[in-house]
Amino acid sequence: MRTGHCLCGAVTFELAGDLIATAICHCDHCQRQSGGAFSVNLVAHESQLTVNGELRTYEERGENNDDVYVRRKFCPSCGSPIVSELAKTPGVIAVKAGVLDDKSAVAPNVQVWCVDKQPWVDLPGMAVSLDRE
Repeated sequence: MRTGHCLCGAVTFELAGDLIATAICHCDHCQRQSGGAFSVNLVAHESQLTVNGELRTYEERGENNDDVYVRRKFCPSCGSPIVSELAKTPGVIAVKAGVLDDKSAVAPNVQVWCVDKQPWVDLPGMAVSLDRE
């Protein structure tokens, strides 16, 4: 069982069971949301996550402001990102690793959106990558 909380502690969560993947996302939107060069995400089934506390949602839409493709959920008090729902893959979520209580066991095994990867980022041992445009 993995546990975590936002910066102010108003939102807590538990993530049970095995993960689908632990992904480093280099997309521009994850860079902007995280305030860093990438985001580290625990990819799991929605049913594995239990959240205590209120979350606000920001819906990202396609380039033509058409379909929602990501619902980013965060603490309305401190702004900590907690989880993203992938609209094109119903039931699959990405819990932000930075809000885990114990981050020491996080072991990313895939990189995505490498087309947006910053040229100065070099992640040793990350041979598997999926480019998406």
